[in-house]
Amino acid sequence: MKKIIVPVDFSEYSENALRTAAFLAKQKEAEVLAVHMLELSNAVISQSESAVQQEMVFYLKLAEKRFNEFLQKEYLSDVKVTPIIKHFKIFSELDDLAKNEEADLIIMGSKGVGGVKEILVGSNTEKVIRHAHVPVLVIKEEPIASKIEKVLFACDFSDEDVEPYMKAKKFFKNLDAKIEILYVSTPNSKFKSSKELEDRMMHFFNQTDEKHQDSIPKVKMVSDYSVEKGVFYYANKENSDILVVATHGRKGITHFFEGSISEDIANHSKLPVLSFKVQ
Repeated sequence: MKKIIVPVDFSEYSENALRTAAFLAKQKEAEVLAVHMLELSNAVISQSESAVQQEMVFYLKLAEKRFNEFLQKEYLSDVKVTPIIKHFKIFSELDDLAKNEEADLIIMGSKGVGGVKEILVGSNTEKVIRHAHVPVLVIKEEPIASKIEKVLFACDFSDEDVEPYMKAKKFFKNLDAKIEILYVSTPNSKFKSSKELEDRMMHFFNQTDEKHQDSIPKVKMVSDYSVEKGVFYYANKENSDILVVATHGRKGITHFFEGSISEDIANHSKLPVLSFKVQ
């Protein structure tokens, strides 16, 4: 891990993300790219060229001053931090920055959203998860400030989950943490006999570097009314430190009608959630 991107809006949520980034960066001697998105209004943009330039310089200097003051944190003292100010209008542009900087991870603080607001506009975090091609770590109520030990990977053993699982294994191996796989059976899922499920798991592990006869007995299973509820139940019961999910990054009307289990988990979880996009 060499570079970590953290969007900063000066809120307590972005500070939780920044604290987490500092903790991980110290472990791996990584650089933290703190990004503030200076969104100028349409009123500013519609002014004359000279007026726009003057006002943009004013807002830029103001943002730089506040940004530099915000980054004067003791927990950042031993971390290489590069402040970046961008005029982003949409959070999907963070993915472009990640590609250009060859970043390994995006960490975002989020309080999540719910109800009508979630259906109509979603959250900035959800938008980043949907577009990012690098892993996105969502930090909620508390920053990660101690060793990660219990990692829970929610999985249905589809072929699409193989690559995210392998990436997650590599990611947490670098942090000396092991992954526990959870399968959630729900009333709406297509029924599978024990033999069918075992065959599915065997096929899954045969595509990884693990022996299925060793891995299948370690898989945890729960039954619940939704995958989301099952994941939260087991994570709470076992005191998991972090949840890992694969996301398909659905967009537009497909996302509106079908939604995404991974994004729902990231939005509603109280625990940190790390998402890997299915390529």
